[in-house]
Amino acid sequence: MDRRVPTGPIRHRSRFRLLLATGATAFALAAAAATPLNPAPQQAHATTAEAPAAAPADSASDAGSGSGSGGKKVLTVAVNQSVDSLSPFLTTRLVSTTALRLMYEYLTNYDVKDGHTIPGLASAWKSSSSKLTWTFTIRKNATWSDGQQVTADDAAWTFNKMMTDSAAATANGSFTANFKKVTAPDARTLVVQLKKPQATMTALDVPIVPKHIWEKVGDFSKFNNDKQFPVVGDGPFILTDYKVDQYLKFKPNKTFWRGAPKFDELDFKYYKDNDAAVAALQKGEVSFVQGLTPAQAAALKTEKNIKVNDAPGRRFYALATNPGAKAKNGKKIGDGNPALLDPRVRKALFAATDTKTIIDKVFQGHAVEGAGYIPPRFSSYFWKPSASQKISYDPARAAALLDQAGYKKNGDGKRVGKDGKPLSFRLLCHATDPNDKAIGQYMQEWWGKLGIGLKMSCLDNVSDPWLAGQYDLAFDGYSVNPDPDYVLSIHTCAALPDTPKGTGSTDNFICDKKFDSLYAQQAVEYNPAKRADLVKQMESRLYDTGYMNVMAYPNAVEAYRTDQIKSIDTMPLAAGNIWGQDGYWSFWSAVPADHSASKSSGSSTGLVIGIVAAVVVIGLGGFVALRRRSTAEDRE
Repeated sequence: MDRRVPTGPIRHRSRFRLLLATGATAFALAAAAATPLNPAPQQAHATTAEAPAAAPADSASDAGSGSGSGGKKVLTVAVNQSVDSLSPFLTTRLVSTTALRLMYEYLTNYDVKDGHTIPGLASAWKSSSSKLTWTFTIRKNATWSDGQQVTADDAAWTFNKMMTDSAAATANGSFTANFKKVTAPDARTLVVQLKKPQATMTALDVPIVPKHIWEKVGDFSKFNNDKQFPVVGDGPFILTDYKVDQYLKFKPNKTFWRGAPKFDELDFKYYKDNDAAVAALQKGEVSFVQGLTPAQAAALKTEKNIKVNDAPGRRFYALATNPGAKAKNGKKIGDGNPALLDPRVRKALFAATDTKTIIDKVFQGHAVEGAGYIPPRFSSYFWKPSASQKISYDPARAAALLDQAGYKKNGDGKRVGKDGKPLSFRLLCHATDPNDKAIGQYMQEWWGKLGIGLKMSCLDNVSDPWLAGQYDLAFDGYSVNPDPDYVLSIHTCAALPDTPKGTGSTDNFICDKKFDSLYAQQAVEYNPAKRADLVKQMESRLYDTGYMNVMAYPNAVEAYRTDQIKSIDTMPLAAGNIWGQDGYWSFWSAVPADHSASKSSGSSTGLVIGIVAAVVVIGLGGFVALRRRSTAEDRE
């Protein structure tokens, strides 16, 4: 779960959520459990998004960027999301989890071609016939950047710390919630015993940390891993420096078992404004920018030495309704409009929303019209409502539903309830997201014709009112993993906070017993077809309740300089994204424009990559948002 071009609130995944975590596809899990791949160490490769090498522009040498001839090659990423923490036990935001994927290996990874499970730190794995015991073989050729060998004891220590220290379980505790016992019989063997079968055991997205470093940490709730450099890790890059809201600097890990990256340095450079990042790309000060608007993408397509990558995305864009937010103890949270407790009102709002216009006018074709909760990119789990089930744009139907719900027009054309009060809603939107504002304006027009009032509240930080349940409607969005468990789990009753002041992992306070029952069934289902059917039933249930209206599946629209990057892997390889991958493939594979075959086994070269996450930019005065919401894309 790392995941979101976050249009959703910033929230922690809590250890209270149900037992499973997201990860690899179910069919891959079954295959891997039998005979996992046996990858040999190899050099970074780049087979997609190739561009002809060109002479670097003079400006490419400015600001430490680019591919200056004979100089150090720096790959710089322009980011506008603040780091919440660099501790694998605490962080949830996309920029932070992206950094962690570069710094630490997980037991398994996802193939860059199609996202199926492949070995990571574990070279092989198998399960008992009961699926209650899993044995992982830790590879021989993995070392920490300080020279010490990576062993199974590091992995066992990581998991056991999460199982016994609630602070260490802050970000990823759900992965170990079903663990009964974890041991390391020898340096290369890790044994995990489960309380019940867990269908995502090859999708444990938990960074494994070096025991000899982390066992010295005292309070895991306060240690942010951001004071002593270089940070010891075993991933393709080593973090060498970090300044709040300024930059993160990495150097290649020359001993990385897959082979060292080809750039001499990787920098994440902070830009609060997306236009400024695009301008930096045009000047050669950065080499890659993500989250482009249609206008920016169109303008960049005509620029020399710039390639625009427009590919099917892995996230959805939705309108969420406050379902009557409550805690697990049944106490009310916030002040959501009680009219939204009526499914007829919720469905009327959806019937009054023209998603085709949103695709055509707002996304300008850089998106696919929404349907189910899982984007079409994940074909095994993609679901669409039947013709009779689908809520299409139909103002007449919306008006009839409102009439049935008791909200009829008065003499002024306003919908009023039995108490005589006008029907009006508050809409949370992100001040940094132009899509939110544009779509909100359309909805004001459409709903206004029905007699419904709509007031937009566009904030830099939507976390606080969302967490407090002080909203009626909100724009929401998550990036979905190859395995959809996480984005489904955030709508279970178990994800609710224990009390109104708690910090559960729920996205939108949804608690539906039928949905929960289906979730529990898919959680232990190893048959890929049966599990996919259960997931689709969950999507159907979520659609029918009317709590979430998935309006679009936005494309990944990004651009890079071809005079600085010769090639860089997308995921999937055929037509995928560069930023926000399930893995480290893009940065690890990136080849400098002047990189020659004779340098193929050498260090990387540098370039400035600008990744402007389309997320709420939250100022980093400490780590206040650490226990706030975290979008799925925040979990990558």
